Amino acid sequence: MTHPFLENLSITLGKFGIGSLRFNFPYMEAGKRRPDSPAIAKQAIESALAWAKKTSPKLPYLLGGKSFGGRMASQLAAEKELPIAGLVYLGFPLHPPDKPDTKRAAHLRTIATPQLFLQGTRDKLAEIDLIKKTVAPLKKGTLVIIDGADHGFQVLKRSGRTDSDALKELAEAISGWASKQM
Repeated sequence: MTHPFLENLSITLGKFGIGSLRFNFPYMEAGKRRPDSPAIAKQAIESALAWAKKTSPKLPYLLGGKSFGGRMASQLAAEKELPIAGLVYLGFPLHPPDKPDTKRAAHLRTIATPQLFLQGTRDKLAEIDLIKKTVAPLKKGTLVIIDGADHGFQVLKRSGRTDSDALKELAEAISGWASKQM
């Protein structure tokens, strides 16, 4: 919840009129490094979404996450229909570092909800050509590539861009895409 990237993205999205609800998975709350099982992670996502819908039932919702959180959100959406307008993945972890593969994406084709993938060109967990091939056949899939960004959406100083530039680009992409979904 207090991850600097997610805090800054939340603030930046707010400037575009998009509110966000951040939460921690149980393993993070417990200070553990090993992620929760998919069942526990998906239950945490469902609980957060249920709380949001109960708190503000008339608002449209996008469900998303950074890396593991996005992948767990996608698996949940593949398993059941959710009361959301779309899914947003910030650095979808397509494969382990230096082990290019698309097995983790097999379920994405079963998702009827619109999906937005935001990926950096230097992301070691999603080779750019593979993520393009993964998103291309999705009926409601959109890919936005953040040039020079890594998995954490940090850019190299020599690129002439700043991390803030990349963050703004992410927020603009989410805002533009969201306006078409809601």
